[in-house]
Amino acid sequence: MSVARLLSVFATLLKVTLLQDKPVVDNAIFRLHYRFTCVFFLAASVLVTAIDLFGKPIDCIGDVFPQRRGLNTYCWIQHTFTVPFESHQIHPCVGPPSSEKRYHSYYQWVPFVLFFQGLLFYLPHWIWKQHENGIVGQLTEGRRGFDLKGRDATLWRPLLSSYLNETMGTHGYLGVAHVTCELFNLVNAIGNIYLIDLFLGGYFFDYGWQILQRQSLDQEERRDHMIEIFPRVTKCTLDTYGSSGSVQRHDALCILPVNVLNEKIYIFAWFWLVFLAVVSLFALLYRLLVMTSPAVRHLVFKRIGSTTSDPQSMAILSRRLAYPDCYLVFLLGKNLQDVAYRDLLDDLAHHLDHSHLNC
Repeated sequence: MSVARLLSVFATLLKVTLLQDKPVVDNAIFRLHYRFTCVFFLAASVLVTAIDLFGKPIDCIGDVFPQRRGLNTYCWIQHTFTVPFESHQIHPCVGPPSSEKRYHSYYQWVPFVLFFQGLLFYLPHWIWKQHENGIVGQLTEGRRGFDLKGRDATLWRPLLSSYLNETMGTHGYLGVAHVTCELFNLVNAIGNIYLIDLFLGGYFFDYGWQILQRQSLDQEERRDHMIEIFPRVTKCTLDTYGSSGSVQRHDALCILPVNVLNEKIYIFAWFWLVFLAVVSLFALLYRLLVMTSPAVRHLVFKRIGSTTSDPQSMAILSRRLAYPDCYLVFLLGKNLQDVAYRDLLDDLAHHLDHSHLNC
């Protein structure tokens, strides 16, 4: 299968589906995790293995060792190294032997780590779907994206309202599962920053910040921070036995074309993960406010509900409806048209108000 075909498979996760075809069971920030971020890491894992696009991942030059292919294989599976940056070096971080060497072998694992990160960002969505279990789709099947009029509205709305009234107080698992998955999303965003930092030897945590700082320096004073982490040229040594049985050391210069792509991937990953962590934190704080504050729930009803909804109905629901039941009603509001949702809110509020008076 070609690289383009593989990438097209991942692109299907980004396609916009019609409300009539698939219900909305989450929010935009949640979708940033399992759609965009997951696809980014999975697509990146494919790209770094695309030999037909970027050539061989390593190409070593040795004037003594006769089999260049064997040298390439050895240096790839073992490691290469660089030395501290000096201004007189013909290639950045490549110079005469030094007591201080920085070894590079991470590039062997980049596609696997990227693929694993993509799975991590999809996992909360999978967990949430298992707990939601299609309940929103079943309750709104055939009604999503349509205005219900006449006999359809007369028959359908009482049935949905009756179901919600009878099952009130039994949707606790939905509220707990969703807020847990949102917490998982936040842990994912922050945890992946630390995971990449550990993977790259402690150079990723302030990676983007270092790049921004060095952009303000003069060109003569600027040192490319990316080359220190993702060198284009490295060194490799190979020990063999000579004709007399003595050990001979062969020195090779290795070019790593794959690092040109790696550095771009991780630059974007740093800025994106920082952004994702910030918005995920605000999303979780917002969710906690909705859970604990009836006033905030009232605002959510006003935002999701129809502009013609009875303010008194929304006030009753926000005060007397438990958060898990509120959350299910919020999801229904994302899948129903204004008139149908307005009537549903009025029916639920009437039931709660009537039950309260009977008590």
